[in-house]
Amino acid sequence: MSIKSLGFIETIGMAAAIEAADTALKSANVELIGYELTKGNGMVTIKIQGDVSAVKSALDTAKYSASRINKVCTTLLIPRPSENVYSMMCCENNKEVTNSTVESLEEVEDFKKDVKEDITDNIKEDIVGVSKEIQSSDLGEGCNLLNEDEKEEGQICNICHDPLCTRKKGQSRNLCIHYNEE
Repeated sequence: MSIKSLGFIETIGMAAAIEAADTALKSANVELIGYELTKGNGMVTIKIQGDVSAVKSALDTAKYSASRINKVCTTLLIPRPSENVYSMMCCENNKEVTNSTVESLEEVEDFKKDVKEDITDNIKEDIVGVSKEIQSSDLGEGCNLLNEDEKEEGQICNICHDPLCTRKKGQSRNLCIHYNEE
């Protein structure tokens, strides 16, 4: 039975840890065991396994790439770990990377997308409601909003036709207040 060597890289921040894991897996024939979060300082430990030379190479390249993102605290290579070390790695803080982890991350992204769409829809409804209230209310003299009779070609946005829009006909599309909603 061949015992694989273990490699650990500890970074500050999840972005640096993801960069380290990605680089390690792409640079050498190693396997990602998982990651572990600490309770303070935002430190994340990435755990990999494989042949000694592959793990050493992966740790070196991962250390270099993660240091461009944030601080790398330490790296560790255990060439021939004791079998008891593996049981130590299975603690409650360890996050094992599995297909269900990837699926749950996809569910989180879908949820975030749905929430963003709901918020955007609510903001659009609020803007339209406020715009209609302003149009229907008596704003008095000095207001720069034009009545239907006073609107002339070129004085209102021809994309959204919203009287609150500061864009005038002939100006760039990105000046329209509704430009990013499409």
